[in-house]
Amino acid sequence: MDKYTILVVDDIKENIDVLVGTLKKEYKVIFATSGQKALDIVKTQSIDLILLDIMMPQMDGFEVCKQLKKTKETAEIPIIFVTADHEVIDEAK
Repeated sequence: MDKYTILVVDDIKENIDVLVGTLKKEYKVIFATSGQKALDIVKTQSIDLILLDIMMPQMDGFEVCKQLKKTKETAEIPIIFVTADHEVIDEAK
């Protein structure tokens, strides 16, 4: 069986390295360093899960999520937000 593909989206290299290092034995892991790059990747590759940082420049994780959910082809991809932010308002979103 082919491995599931996880897209890690974060603008901080160290965070990407930790997640990729943790997941690469069991999953095919690819990464994007911005929200726009993530949106470009999902247009060309089959993604089973997205691990998405909230706090990124230009386009935050909430906007990436909104864009993904608006498109029929990407609306069903599960997304898990990964963030160091502890703000209650962000947790509520």
